[in-house]
Amino acid sequence: MLRFEVAADDLARSRFAISPAFDLCCLLRALAYGESTLPTAWAPPMRDRFQRLRRTTALDAVLALHVPGMGVDFTVPPPSGPTQTWAQDLAGIRATPATVARHEINALTAAHPVRDPRILAVLDTDQAVPLLADALDHAWHELLAPHWPRVRAVCERDIQYRLAVFGTDGWAAAVDGLQPGSAWRRGGLELAGVPGESEPVQLHGDGLLLIPSVFVGPRGAAQHEPPWPKTVVYPARGTAALLDSGGTQAAAQRLTALLGRSRARLLLELATPASTTQLARSLGLAPGAVGDHLTILRHAGLLDRTRTGPSVLYRRTPLGDALTTECVSIPAGGPRRDRPAVTLGLRSRGQ
Repeated sequence: MLRFEVAADDLARSRFAISPAFDLCCLLRALAYGESTLPTAWAPPMRDRFQRLRRTTALDAVLALHVPGMGVDFTVPPPSGPTQTWAQDLAGIRATPATVARHEINALTAAHPVRDPRILAVLDTDQAVPLLADALDHAWHELLAPHWPRVRAVCERDIQYRLAVFGTDGWAAAVDGLQPGSAWRRGGLELAGVPGESEPVQLHGDGLLLIPSVFVGPRGAAQHEPPWPKTVVYPARGTAALLDSGGTQAAAQRLTALLGRSRARLLLELATPASTTQLARSLGLAPGAVGDHLTILRHAGLLDRTRTGPSVLYRRTPLGDALTTECVSIPAGGPRRDRPAVTLGLRSRGQ
């Protein structure tokens, strides 16, 4: 277990961020080593593109530096906040001094020797940083960029949810349950699923960096060594629904017959509260059209709305939950006859 001691000054300086580079590296680990689950509908084409990239770019050299349980830091720069972009991450990777990259590569390969001549030709050259950056950029555009708006929307909604919980119930409630078995106890955050140190980790007034992630895996991860700040990466709320896209598609087909396609998609997407802008971004719909559909669903009693800071968040009512739950649970052959059709959730330790 890893424990972060959180003092009053740390609470004031703790903050959230989104890390495109971290999710990309987790996605690559999932494709290479099966460390986390891929969305059902994405997996087959994504695996084909992944294998092509391994043949045509230096991606195998990237994978050699991100083995299960260990990875180099310079390919995953610490994010600055919730608006972090891949362009910012890539610029940070390309700016890595050659001496820093060489030190990290040597440390990794000493623990996990590399013998493939094609990989060594990349890692042993003074052009390792630009070659690895190019491979990561290709992987981003081929694998994650097409899905990033929806992945980012899931992470943004998680942050908005936790900030709302913090505002109403306090810090302990906002961070409790970030990872399976994690909890706030006696002025500290304990991560039961993450290998720990002999002594609790002190934050020294710098606070915690909290990063929701879609691809980190159910155990989450943590970091407390430079160049990263003290960090907890945790599975974002709504990840399970995104990963189970096959079941969601089946439910959408059933709801479409009742509500229409766009309203069905909106109702399913609102398993996690979201704003009109977030819904428009994640579903690729015009904000005006989303607003019209949300009004109709709210008047039908399937949604309600609350204001959180500058944003208005929509969420499903118990009736909306019941309708979507029933559609998800209907077997392929149709609804069961014994119940009614509708009844009234890097080196990065722990990866």
